[in-house]
Amino acid sequence: MVQIRRLPDELQNVAAKELGEVESRIPEDLQALKTWIQQQPHLKARTDDQLLIQFLRGCKYSLEKAKKKVDLYYSLKTKYPQMFNPTDVDSPKFREVHNLALYTPLPKPLFENEARIWVCQLNYSADHYHIEDMYHPSSAMFELSLLNDPFAGVHGIILIFDYSKVTYGHLAQFTPNFLKRVVSFLENSMPFRIRAAYFTHVPSFAQLSMKLILSLVSEKIRKRLFILGSDIKELSQHIPLDYLPMEYGGKNGSMKQVTQDYHKIFDEYRDYFKENANYGTDETKRPGKPLDLDGLFGVGGSFRKLDVD
Repeated sequence: MVQIRRLPDELQNVAAKELGEVESRIPEDLQALKTWIQQQPHLKARTDDQLLIQFLRGCKYSLEKAKKKVDLYYSLKTKYPQMFNPTDVDSPKFREVHNLALYTPLPKPLFENEARIWVCQLNYSADHYHIEDMYHPSSAMFELSLLNDPFAGVHGIILIFDYSKVTYGHLAQFTPNFLKRVVSFLENSMPFRIRAAYFTHVPSFAQLSMKLILSLVSEKIRKRLFILGSDIKELSQHIPLDYLPMEYGGKNGSMKQVTQDYHKIFDEYRDYFKENANYGTDETKRPGKPLDLDGLFGVGGSFRKLDVD
């Protein structure tokens, strides 16, 4: 028997119309993906129904696309565990870095029942932390969203990148290899539809990093990426204040409080994350050529002229 939580009727209708979900076929679709996973000598992946159905939904029930995302998801965890494979959520450093709140999912989805909004704040000290450290707790939060957030699962996510506290020290950490990893993680391995990405308070000295990001994302995502100025009114034209956090003058909860509340969720899922140590890929056993993650996502395309305030 399939072990998944039923979607609310409104979300189920969206899943049917936009994602191609056929409720009666879910057991068959899940079994097809499980069978493929079990047949891969190089891949040891979770086969929990609740996790795998998100890979199917995020790929609009294309089994081939779901296979690629599952494979890349665990390949990235294996290749870059310091960023993408949290296993000890009780580690003092994990909790310390989590409190810096690199990524924060806001309590209310857009318009109450649409995409989940995530805010990324570059507010850590670049003298004391590296951006790679920041992704450890953030990737844990994204993994929990795969399991528990039906709004993100069906409607997708909206990303807000706040550059108001960015420094030259931060940008020095944004190497092409790091940015490739993040793009690979967010766009190519996470089974969420990215509905839009807004970059706010972008200073002129951050132009090069913006050009690098534009060169790495797909054309589809490039069309959904917006570089805004420093006036919150500009962002509120895209996302109404009711759905922005209190720190932005909105009514969608406090990012500080959301961050604190996640400590209890990490406590609840500590055993789940410990089990992550048992999953991943072994490139020596992959059929055909080993996956070259370092060369898979090269810096391509041209650097376009950007107008940033």
